[in-house]
Amino acid sequence: MIDQAEQLRRLVQQNQNQSQPENAARVITVTSGTGGVGKSSMSVNLSLEFAKAGKRVIILDADFGLANIEVMLGIRPEYSLADLMFGGKSLREVITSGPENVGFISGGSGIHELSKLTRDQITNLTRRLTELDELADVIIVDTGAGITDSVMEFVIASSEVLLVVTPEPTSITDAYALLKTLNKNEAFSKEHTKISMIANRVTEESDGKDLYNKLNVVVAKFLDFELGYLGAVPQDTMMSKAIIRQQPILLSAPNSVAAKAIRNLSARLNGMPEPQQSGRKGIAQLFSNLIKARNKQK
Repeated sequence: MIDQAEQLRRLVQQNQNQSQPENAARVITVTSGTGGVGKSSMSVNLSLEFAKAGKRVIILDADFGLANIEVMLGIRPEYSLADLMFGGKSLREVITSGPENVGFISGGSGIHELSKLTRDQITNLTRRLTELDELADVIIVDTGAGITDSVMEFVIASSEVLLVVTPEPTSITDAYALLKTLNKNEAFSKEHTKISMIANRVTEESDGKDLYNKLNVVVAKFLDFELGYLGAVPQDTMMSKAIIRQQPILLSAPNSVAAKAIRNLSARLNGMPEPQQSGRKGIAQLFSNLIKARNKQK
């Protein structure tokens, strides 16, 4: 009997052969070892910069139950991913429009039901996610924080991951705990997942590089892989004010030091070569990888 993961793999392949565009969306997963480090703010502001560069951008809020993206944008969506999967809503109906034409999809609680999908539901979800690849050039997946199952599953399923870390000891230790847990998971592939660190709320640019070097040394020694380094964003009171106003700092204070640093991060991200592993690109493939990883652990 063919298991669910194998069914989804075949369905994804069928959709890729029949209707997927030549270049599927670039999928970037943003995560952190603990909450309160600026992960969701980074997701929103990087999305805005991609949009300003002419990219069609959609954010998937995968921090289920907390709705961080909609809070950051001050926009309440009418529907969520759960409505796409179980409520009969179309993909376009569950995409909420934000500033700079950035779209976002609220996760709701739908992802927790993925392992219970019927064959028909898998077929429908895969087809719709393939359509999402057609609607976006870049898809930012904003995960929850920490080492919960849903966070681990999304990171394992992703080929391009940004890890947000601050100089606080809890952020550093929790980031390492996330990487250690990830490394122990048999579904994780060091070759197929590129993880780059962002140092947030640092005093100086050099402090960000020092923070990266300290974490990377430990990761290389004990986990036997290396982190990439995207750059640093300095501590900035304008960021706190922007969050309180529910406005991205790139819009509320575009000339602030934090906004300028985020633009630099985006420029580097735009210039980085994307992971080219076969079958790893696109949001439909990410969900395929996610379900396969979940089934592998059963």
